Amino acid sequence: MAGSKKDPVIIGCDHAAYPMKETVKAFLTEAGIEVSDVGTHSEDSVDYPDFGADVAGGVSRGEYPRGILLCGSGIGMSIVANRFPGVRAALCNDLFSAIMCRKHNDANILVLGGRVIGETLAIEILKAWLGTDFEGGRHQSRLDKFGKLEDMQS
Repeated sequence: MAGSKKDPVIIGCDHAAYPMKETVKAFLTEAGIEVSDVGTHSEDSVDYPDFGADVAGGVSRGEYPRGILLCGSGIGMSIVANRFPGVRAALCNDLFSAIMCRKHNDANILVLGGRVIGETLAIEILKAWLGTDFEGGRHQSRLDKFGKLEDMQS
């Protein structure tokens, strides 16, 4: 499971999504959720894989039950994060995707595109993602197959 609604969150972004990360971080803090911010900490150009790896690594190692990644499109961060064992990162640009990635996929990293959606929609997506539980049942057997695929690769 991706954790309870008040569990700590690890968050990271690249320069393109820095302003949105700050908005998301403020929302989480105001909601009483502890946030570990691995950066970036400005709009100066950086390489997004470094920050994606920090967040995905923290989730993969079990240090954090869930994480949030942001970059310009969200695509690069999704690619990076899903290379880590046990990570199920979902790029969500709408509420339906945010809800379904939790219900059916138990997504433990939410990815947002800072140049794709506005900050108001980002917060609504975040609320939907945080507020939706994994349904389990038939979906659990499908998630179990993810683990088997990871084992085949090692």
